[in-house]
Amino acid sequence: MGKVRLQDLAKKLGVRVKDVQEVLKEWGIEKSNFAYLEEEEIQIVLDHFGKETTQEIEEEKKEEKVESVQEKEPTKEEKPPQKVKEEERRKETKKEEKPVHKPNPVPQVVAQPAPKPPSPPPTQKVEAKEEKKAQKEEEQILKKLEKQIEKKQKKEEQEEEIKIVQIPEIVTVRELAELLRVPPNMVMAELLKKGVLATINQTVPSEVALQVAEALGFLAEIKKEEEEKETLEEEIPDHWEKLPRPPIVVVMGHVDHGKTTLLDTIRKTNVAEKEKGGITQHIGASVVQLPDGRKITFLDTPGHEAFTSLRARGAQITDIAVLVVAADDGVMPQTVEAINHARAFNVPIIVAVNKIDKPGADPQRVRRELSELGLIPEEWGGDTIFVDISAKTGQNVETLLEYILLLAEILELKARVEGPAKGTVIEVKLDKQRGPVATLIVQEGTLKVGDPVVAGTTYGKIRAMFDDKGRKLNSAGPSTPVEVLGFEELPMAGDTFTVVEDEKKARQIAEIRKQKKEQQEKLSRGLMLEDVFKKIEEGELNELRLILKTDTIGSLEALEKALTELSRSEVSVRILHGAVGGITENDVMLAKASQAIIIGFNTRPDLKAKEAAESEKVDIRLYSIIYEAIEDVKNALRGLLKPIQKEVVLGTAEVRATFKIKGVGTVAGCYVLDGKIVRNANARLIRDGVVIYTGKIESLRRFKEDVQEVARGFECGVKLKDYNDVKVGDIIECYEVKLEKPSL
Repeated sequence: MGKVRLQDLAKKLGVRVKDVQEVLKEWGIEKSNFAYLEEEEIQIVLDHFGKETTQEIEEEKKEEKVESVQEKEPTKEEKPPQKVKEEERRKETKKEEKPVHKPNPVPQVVAQPAPKPPSPPPTQKVEAKEEKKAQKEEEQILKKLEKQIEKKQKKEEQEEEIKIVQIPEIVTVRELAELLRVPPNMVMAELLKKGVLATINQTVPSEVALQVAEALGFLAEIKKEEEEKETLEEEIPDHWEKLPRPPIVVVMGHVDHGKTTLLDTIRKTNVAEKEKGGITQHIGASVVQLPDGRKITFLDTPGHEAFTSLRARGAQITDIAVLVVAADDGVMPQTVEAINHARAFNVPIIVAVNKIDKPGADPQRVRRELSELGLIPEEWGGDTIFVDISAKTGQNVETLLEYILLLAEILELKARVEGPAKGTVIEVKLDKQRGPVATLIVQEGTLKVGDPVVAGTTYGKIRAMFDDKGRKLNSAGPSTPVEVLGFEELPMAGDTFTVVEDEKKARQIAEIRKQKKEQQEKLSRGLMLEDVFKKIEEGELNELRLILKTDTIGSLEALEKALTELSRSEVSVRILHGAVGGITENDVMLAKASQAIIIGFNTRPDLKAKEAAESEKVDIRLYSIIYEAIEDVKNALRGLLKPIQKEVVLGTAEVRATFKIKGVGTVAGCYVLDGKIVRNANARLIRDGVVIYTGKIESLRRFKEDVQEVARGFECGVKLKDYNDVKVGDIIECYEVKLEKPSL
C-alpha cells in the first residue's frame, strides 16, 4: 500500500510538522518527521484540519485505496500482471514525451491523467467486494447472535431442571455431585469453605447440602421424610388380590403353666427340655400344618417376668391369643397381665385350661376366676372359647386347633401374596460366624432372597433365608416366620420391615430414620399427665389409659371406681391394668406399648422399673393420699393441673443387718445399691414393694465416724428418725423434692 511521509503531508496541507505530530499524539500515535503514515492516520490528520488542499491528494488517496484493495483482495496469481501493465503504460507515455523536449513539470501534469481511464473499473470491483464483505460480516453477526440465543435457551433449560432437583435429607458427597452435575472435587471444595471436611462417600447434612447447591448457582429443595414414607407405600395394583392366610397365634400365660409343653405337643418336638431351666428364653416362631393342609403360625412368648417386653411385642403382631391356665393352679398375677396385654391390642382370646389330668385339677374354678376378669365362657352365655386340654398327653389338643382355625375364619384373615413383602421383626441375635440374624414374620407380599429391605433404622439385602426347621428357603409368603441373614446392623425386635426398590434407597431411608430417631430421643417422651388436656384439645387423645398399683386390694378397687367415673365426653378413662404390689418393669413396658400413665398408691417402682421408665420416658405418678391422685387426674382432664412436686431419688440402700443400741434405737447396717445416701435427707422404708415408713435419715455413719453421704458400693449405718422396726431385706430410699411447672 502506498504511504505518505509525515513531513510531505504537512507540506501539502500547509501546516507545521509539529501540529501534525500533536494531532497524532492526541490519538496515542507518536511519529517522527520522516515516518510513513498509514491510511487511518492520514484520515485522522485530514479530519482534524477539515479540508483537502489539492486534487492531487484526493487522487493519491484514491490510488492508494485502489492499490490497497488490489493488494488485499486479488489472489497472488493476479497481482504481477497488473503491475506489469502499469509499468508498460508509464514507459509508453515517457517515450511519447521524449521528442518534445519540455521541462520536467509539464510531463508530470500530463502523466497524471494517464492512469485515470483504467481507474473506474477497479472502483466498481472494490464496491462489489466491499458489499460482499458487508454481507459476510452480517452473516457472521447473525451466526453469533444465533449462538448467543441458543446458549441462553440452554441456560434457561438448565435453570428449569435445577429448580426441580430435590436433595434427600441424607446424601453423600458423590450423590450430591451427581445431582448438581458438577465434579465431586467442586462439592468438597465448597464444603471446605463452610468448615466441613468430608470424603467422597461421607454423608452431608441436608442444610449444608442446600447451602452448597446455592453456592454453586443451583436452586434446590430438601426432600422431606414424608415424601420418603410415600415411596414405601406403593399403589397396590388391582390384580393383586388378597387371599386367606394362616392365623398368627401367640401363646401366653403364667410361668410353668405349660405353654411350651403345649407347643411341644403340637409341633411334636422337644423344645421344653432344651430351654435353660425349662423356661423359654426367647421368642420362638413355628408353622404347624394340619393333616388337611391348613397351617397355623405359633409364637411362643415367654411367661417369666423378665421377658414381659417381648410378650408385649408378641401381642402386637398376632391375630389370636391362646391363654394357658393350669387347672390345678388357677389365675396367677402374670395371667392377669397376659389378659391385659391382649386386651390393650384388641386381640381375641381363647383359653386353654391345661393340666386337667393332674389330681386336684378344677377347670370350673378357672372359669369362675376368669369370668370375674371379664372372660365369660360360651357355655355360660359369654363369647370366650374355653378348651380343657392336657399338653402332656395331647388330650383335646386337636380340638383347640380346630377352634383356632374356626376363629380365624370368623376374623376373615387375608393378605396379598404378590408384590413386595412387609412384616415385623420378632427376634434378633448376633452370630459370630453369620453376623446379624433376624427372625421375621411376613405379613404382606412375598419375601425373596436378594430383596433389599429396611427395618427401623437399619437396612440390608436378604442373603439367605431359613424356615423354623432350619431348611433353606428362596421365598416366604404371608404368616411365614423366617430367619434371615444380610442386615448391616441388628434391627430392634418389634420393628416393621419393608422391601424397597434397591439397596441405595434402603440406605437412604434407614439413614433418615436414624437421624429422626436421634432428634426424637432428645425431645420425645411418653404421655405425661401435664399434656393430657392439650392432647384432648388437639383431638389426639380420646382415651386416657392408666395402670394402677396399690398397697391393698381395697385401695385398688376404690381408685379404679373413682378414676373411671372421671370420664368425659371428650375423653374416657380406661384402667388397662390394676394390681397390688410394687411397680415392676412389666408395668413400665405395658405403659410404653399402650401409651399409658402409671399411678402408684403407697407403692414404689423397683430399680429396674426406674431405669426402664427413664429410658422409655414413661410417666410414673406416686401418691400416698387417694384424693390427690383423683384430683390430679381430674385437673389434667380439665387442663387445671397445678405446679407439681417432683421427687428426685438420690439413692437406695439394702438393709443387711440390724443393731439395737441403748439410748439410740435400731440402726440399720446397709449396703448402697444405687446413687448415694445423704444425711438429713428425706427417706422411705420399702418392704416387698410397699412403703412402710416415710421420714428422714437422722444419722449416717461409716465405721465409727459421722459422714455427710455414702456413695454406691459402700456400707454404712443408717438411723431413721422416730422409727425402729427395720428388718433385713428392707430397702431404704433416699430422695429430695423439687418443684416443677407443668409443661402445658
